[in-house]
Amino acid sequence: MAQGPVDRLMAMIELAAAGLLAAVTAITFVSVILRYFFAWQIPDSYDASSLLLGVLIFWGIAGASYRGEHIRIDLVWSVAPRRLQRAMDVFADLLTLACLGVFTWMMATKVLSTYNDNLQTFDLRMPVWIFHFAAWIGLAAAILLLAVRTVRMLLGRNGPPGQALAPHSE
Repeated sequence: MAQGPVDRLMAMIELAAAGLLAAVTAITFVSVILRYFFAWQIPDSYDASSLLLGVLIFWGIAGASYRGEHIRIDLVWSVAPRRLQRAMDVFADLLTLACLGVFTWMMATKVLSTYNDNLQTFDLRMPVWIFHFAAWIGLAAAILLLAVRTVRMLLGRNGPPGQALAPHSE
């Protein structure tokens, strides 16, 4: 199946998120085994896994926003006429886009302040701003993908292959 640039970007984001999840799982597993059997721990394992988990969550927001797989309540939406459903979907996406825009702006200021403060992890002295920057990239991707989703919805086109953009739409 042919994939467009947005679909390739989504595939890369999902692959990166899967890799991050595998890394967090491996760090946690190995750390527990080492601590239990050898009374030793991986330096900065807690900091690294928690920072990577934050990056993973923000990258997951990008995928959930584009695919419309976030938590929602469809009580009113499900009984509304089709035209009102589309209007509610567009309104919800625009509101989410505005909130993500503010969140992304604030995360950018956090990246800069963490960089300027030279914040580092305790054991290995890893710079924390790199993790915050990676999380910011996930938020920036979420804005881009949600904007694409909203424009496609306004144009009446479907989103990901085999999946309609509006929840429960045919």
